[in-house]
Order: sequence, then C-alpha cells, then structure tokens
Amino acid sequence: MASLDRVKVLVLGDSGVGKSSLVHLLCHNQVLGNPSWTVGCSVDVRVHDYKEGTPEEKTYYIELWDVGGSVGSASSVKSTRAVFYNSVNGIILVHDLTNKKSSQNLHRWSLEALNKDSSPTGVIVSNGDYDREQFAENPIPLLLIGTKYDQIPENKRNDVLARTAFLSEDFNAEEINLDCTNPRYFAAGSSNAVKLSRFFDKVKYFIIAGFTKCSFLPLRAISKAMLTSLRV
Repeated sequence: MASLDRVKVLVLGDSGVGKSSLVHLLCHNQVLGNPSWTVGCSVDVRVHDYKEGTPEEKTYYIELWDVGGSVGSASSVKSTRAVFYNSVNGIILVHDLTNKKSSQNLHRWSLEALNKDSSPTGVIVSNGDYDREQFAENPIPLLLIGTKYDQIPENKRNDVLARTAFLSEDFNAEEINLDCTNPRYFAAGSSNAVKLSRFFDKVKYFIIAGFTKCSFLPLRAISKAMLTSLRV
C-alpha cells in the first residue's frame, strides 16, 4: 500500500478545556473514558478524504498535536513548547464555553503558535478590543471549537453563544460547539461534520496552493525528555 501524505494540525487551548477528549473523539469516534492531563504534547492521527466524492479525492493523514501547558507559562516553558509549532498546516483552537477566560486566551494561544508575539500582553479584553491586524495576513487555516456545551443551562445558552460569537469573526474561522462525551455531534452529514471536513479540506488546499509549507519535524526527532518536559 502506498504511503499517504500527512498534514500537521495543532490543537491549542487552556488546560482543562477538553482538548484530549476532542482529539480522541476525532480520531477514534469514541468518547475518552478517563481523560488525563496532557504532558508535553500528545499526537494522534485521523484519516481524511480530501474533496471526497470528486475526481480530486485523495486520502491523507491528519496529525493532531494536542499541546499541553498554560498560556500564562513562564517564558522558558513557552520556549520549549515552541518546538511543537514547527511546520504547522492548521490550528484548532479549543475553549470551554463555561469558562470565559479560556475563550479570551485563544488569542494568546494563536499568537504564540504563529510566532507573532512571544509574550503577548493586553491583546484581548471581553469585548474583543485588540489588534486584529495581527491575524489579518495569517495563512494558516483555523477552526474554533467550544466544548462542554451540555453544561450550559438551557436558559443561558443564547447569552453564552452571543458572548463567544465574536471569536469566529476575529479569527475568520468557522465555529463548532459540542459535548466531547457525545459522538453524535460529529454524526455523518451533520453541520458539525461538514464544517470539520471543510476545515481539513482547506488545510490540504492551502498546502497544494503553496500558502503553507508541508514539511515536518519527524516525531523521532523530538526527544522523550522534551515531550515530557511540559505539564499542564
């Protein structure tokens, strides 16, 4: 069997927002029974069919890099974490819909990964007042995912979604809100499944079009010590 092309997608967000549960759901279509804190970085793989059902259809691997740590980490930790940001083709930004701070910190996570500001300060406030030009020329596709949707009381859901709606516009990214303990949120043909497939297609298209580089730091080149040097 011929080897498949692969792309690298970062999964970023504050500790405790459910990144590991999300990655497990995306790669195995199963709920992660006993999630634990991510140490350093955890990598899982999903198979995706680019432009499925068309003459251009092609199967490739998606490496989902679940990066642990806190956006407020010391500069030495950020520097070590930066090794995971090499040769990125796409970014999934994850926030907890019940945690306003985790939503605000997505701007800092994206800036750190894009190397536009190693120590961002004053980038965001609750009304989205920050320098949008920092993202204007970003060539890397982004997807925004809000977790723990099931934990929002029904009478407060509209207010919460209205509060986080600006993020999708800020990042020029589609938004998915879900419960990582329920696989039905990515059921075939659902709007979430369509958005996810569209994002992965966009990641591959940008590589083909030459907007992002499809080159990788081999997993074997990252020492075990480095992978375990960061804790959330």
